[in-house]
Amino acid sequence: MLLALPLAGLAGDAGPRYVGLPGGTFVSALQYEDAKTGVRVAPFALMRKPVTNADFLAFVRAHPQWQRDRVAGVLAEPRYLSHWASPTALGPQALPQQPVVWVSWFAANAYCESIDARLPTWSEWEYAAAADETRKDARKDPAWRERILAWYARPSNEALPRAGLQAANAWGVQDLHGLVWEWTDDYSSLLVSGDNRDQGDPDRMKFCGAGALSMQDRENYAVLMRVAMLSSLEGADATANLGFRCARSAR
Repeated sequence: MLLALPLAGLAGDAGPRYVGLPGGTFVSALQYEDAKTGVRVAPFALMRKPVTNADFLAFVRAHPQWQRDRVAGVLAEPRYLSHWASPTALGPQALPQQPVVWVSWFAANAYCESIDARLPTWSEWEYAAAADETRKDARKDPAWRERILAWYARPSNEALPRAGLQAANAWGVQDLHGLVWEWTDDYSSLLVSGDNRDQGDPDRMKFCGAGALSMQDRENYAVLMRVAMLSSLEGADATANLGFRCARSAR
């Protein structure tokens, strides 16, 4: 059940870049032992579309420690922003309005903090992404789930479209599906073993099977794919189809 609250003002002074979401009790496709009736999502604001190359270029120019030739290796792997023409220029492989990719979690987190924001939590992201263009929770619709899976099946070596081309969902958020995967604040805690001796095990993907068994909605395979993908990453990792957007807590 989603709690209906007035949305006015949730985006605070962030202007049109963000949209306010009311939050409420959200029943995740994942089954949480400590939240069998749903997780509580507080009101928050989420960027309408992912952060673009142009946005991130402005960030690294203002914060040179995040330029690819200066960033610490523990914060970003060697492929970080490798598609840019130079540390401070985009070039033909990174058009200004495309979503920025090849960014580590640490860099994405630093970008959001630089604008007084944060990465969304997994629950916030899934809550927003449960909506299609007309329904705030379309997850039970097989056709909608197939649409998401069809995007996952597309080759990842094609040029990315510009951010913001897709129709907004029922919350007013664009591109949550069909453009890039996105970092969440708690990406690394989605698949964990109950046995703390297993924490830090580099073979974490073995928990995918256990994750499937803990699904509230086993038909929603797209959610499990997102969990598996994010859980396979380290904070310094970067890929050609992983970007991010920022969130803000309600004020």
